[in-house]
Amino acid sequence: MRIEFIRPGAQCAAHSVKPLIRRDCGPEGCEVDWLASRRHPADLDVEAFTDFAMTRGWGDGLPLVPPTDARVRAFLAQNDRYPDEVIAHLPPTQVECTVEKVVINAVMAGAAATSLELLIAAIASIADPDFELYGVNATTAPVYPAIIVNGPIRNTLDIPYSYGCLGGVSNKAAAMGRAIRLIMRNVAGQAPGVTSQTTFGSPGRIAGVIAGEWEERSPWAPLAERRGVKGSAVTSFGTMGTMNMIDTTSQKAREFLEMIGKSLAYPGCNAFSGAVPFSEMLVAINPICAEIVGREMSDIEDVQEHLWKSSSVDANHLQALHRGQLEEQERIRPDGRVYLTPEPKDILVFVCGGLGGLHATGFHSFGTSLAQTKPVAARVAEVKP
Repeated sequence: MRIEFIRPGAQCAAHSVKPLIRRDCGPEGCEVDWLASRRHPADLDVEAFTDFAMTRGWGDGLPLVPPTDARVRAFLAQNDRYPDEVIAHLPPTQVECTVEKVVINAVMAGAAATSLELLIAAIASIADPDFELYGVNATTAPVYPAIIVNGPIRNTLDIPYSYGCLGGVSNKAAAMGRAIRLIMRNVAGQAPGVTSQTTFGSPGRIAGVIAGEWEERSPWAPLAERRGVKGSAVTSFGTMGTMNMIDTTSQKAREFLEMIGKSLAYPGCNAFSGAVPFSEMLVAINPICAEIVGREMSDIEDVQEHLWKSSSVDANHLQALHRGQLEEQERIRPDGRVYLTPEPKDILVFVCGGLGGLHATGFHSFGTSLAQTKPVAARVAEVKP
């Protein structure tokens, strides 16, 4: 079975940024009301507004910034987007997600106004049909989007790619991830027990993961560039969570990759489920490990090949019913093994993390949700009236 190589974003440009003709719709308002969302009278105290929002199903349990007209207009005034521009239609509700809706949720999450183009690219990526957002939103699994950022936008927005990059760093990347999650809840309509049948959920369903790739410490081309998009870009990956791996014993590239691959291949992950016909895998390795591997393997395809060969299980290790399902799907190879992904190319690798130890992180896939890469549009110069 083969997942065709998809180059998201290579066939279509980023959402074009249109020069705004007038700049008089800032915090003080404007003659023509650009904002279409219904207004709700509410107490602007953060605690009171959070309680108000929670009763309407808009919140995630954390404090929310009231998205007042002034805050929404100020956010828009710092950017080059019309609020009624439609970015995507988001399942399961298929409702229009406009720039205005993105901004309202970004304000509530506490995201910076400068993050708008990244948020738009992220929403466009998860709205791609091959990401299968309907399944991601409705499944019993705990899946959520992990967003990997490449290019200059990493430094512009202070996206972490060093120590603690997957969570815990004191910056606003988490607020951006939270904005995406609020959009999935408030616009797409993801509600546990209603439109979402997630059994346990996940801490990642609050703020997701937004991390950069440490391109300067990688021996390989950036992830987005390898997927057909150069410069500032986001890659969305529907992940079940993070899995840490440490190897303080191995010394050579093949040894490290074998350890990582074998660690990824546990029978209970979705990749080996008969209910899931195929799966991708996302792997982050820290710069120290990447340097060791890169000295022996300058070609990323060799890295993927060695990871793939190690990330399999013996079909006889599985219970008979499980093995029977996989046999019917022709997923048991002639060597008697079931592989984590259909092909080596379906294991996506990027470099990030601190320099304190030889760690790697695995992001197991929900299954049929395929990673998508989209360019982040650059801001245009302001047009004077």
